[in-house]
Amino acid sequence: MRKRTVGALLVGVLALGGVLRLVAPATAGADGEPPGVGRQLTFVRAALDDGAGGDAQRLFPEGYFFAHALYGLARVESGLRRPVGDPQRAVALREARWALQRLDSPAGRAPFSPELLPAYGVFYVGWTNWLRGGMLALQPPERRNPTEVGRFADDSAALGAAFASAGTPYLSAYPGQAWPVDSTVAVASLRLHDSLLTPRYGPTVDRWLAGVRQRLDPATGLMPHRVDPVSGGPVEVARGTSQSMIHRFLVDVDQEFAREQYLRFRDRFVTTPLRLGPAVREYPEGTTGAGDVDSGPLLLGVSLSATVVTLGAAQAHGDDRLAGALANFGEFAGLPLHTPWTKRYALGALPIGDAFLAWSKTARPWVADPPAPPPANVSGWWRLPLLTALLGLALLPWTPLLAARRRAAGRPAG
Repeated sequence: MRKRTVGALLVGVLALGGVLRLVAPATAGADGEPPGVGRQLTFVRAALDDGAGGDAQRLFPEGYFFAHALYGLARVESGLRRPVGDPQRAVALREARWALQRLDSPAGRAPFSPELLPAYGVFYVGWTNWLRGGMLALQPPERRNPTEVGRFADDSAALGAAFASAGTPYLSAYPGQAWPVDSTVAVASLRLHDSLLTPRYGPTVDRWLAGVRQRLDPATGLMPHRVDPVSGGPVEVARGTSQSMIHRFLVDVDQEFAREQYLRFRDRFVTTPLRLGPAVREYPEGTTGAGDVDSGPLLLGVSLSATVVTLGAAQAHGDDRLAGALANFGEFAGLPLHTPWTKRYALGALPIGDAFLAWSKTARPWVADPPAPPPANVSGWWRLPLLTALLGLALLPWTPLLAARRRAAGRPAG
């Protein structure tokens, strides 16, 4: 009987932990410090020092790049939340600079071709330019490193020239291959340039937006997943993995177009499989397809990577209801492991997943003003089925114990 009581108490404690993960705030909006992200970044940095970048590279072609880039960007995002002069800004700058040095190396450039325009392709130049611009944003203009400023200006000019000479808004990331998401990151970095240095890329961005509007995916009205590298015409329907990232950056390119596209994406991709919590489909509602190296395995059509990145997109668009719901569901399902110094998900088995999640939880617009919250599309009751299941789980072990006590109480004395 005593063992059964102890077991019932342990199950109750586990159920209570699940309840807390579902209801405790897991995000802090565009300005607050997200709970646990500092400890999560400590874990990611240690994992990168132990070779997590190389491990990620064996999973997908940009694994090494993303592992370091997202770590550096999450550090920038955290630093931008602090006032100028706060010592944590210096820590953020140091760590972001370390990450960029790892990208600006043979290992960081290895998957990309120097023969592309710009050299190494729009993916490589766009993301590194965005990170370098973020480093500059952390510093007052008079304290910026002139070499870093010059490199940011030069890479922005290379991107601007490449967009100006192309017959498509979508530059190639690899020879003969182009994805709109990569050009979106690059164009956002040009907007960042104009907010930090002398403005010069407004006409380039306007031409880009006009070209994008002419080449939307006809099935969804969204930017397609993959395009013809010569014409920019859609060759693959909009997909959750690229859409979630597009909407993280598009808000800093053009707020009106970004809001229109974000709401369209949210309507077609955000779902509640088995009514157990919000998630993001890889293919738009009414369409099915196979998972791949970008999406990862699909469960009920849901992409885990798209779901994590959409958390950041929602937060950047002021959609705190959706961002909070995705974060709480992730706390519940992601098996977080806490120590006094670190936090990791999936028991620390996949550090690049922690890098993506930390980057998402620190999301905020860098150039645009914070947008007004869109109409909510997630019910406040989404937790009810899970809370009910946890209550049932907590009560279940007590049922035989209570029955045994009743039987004992009903026996005649003696």
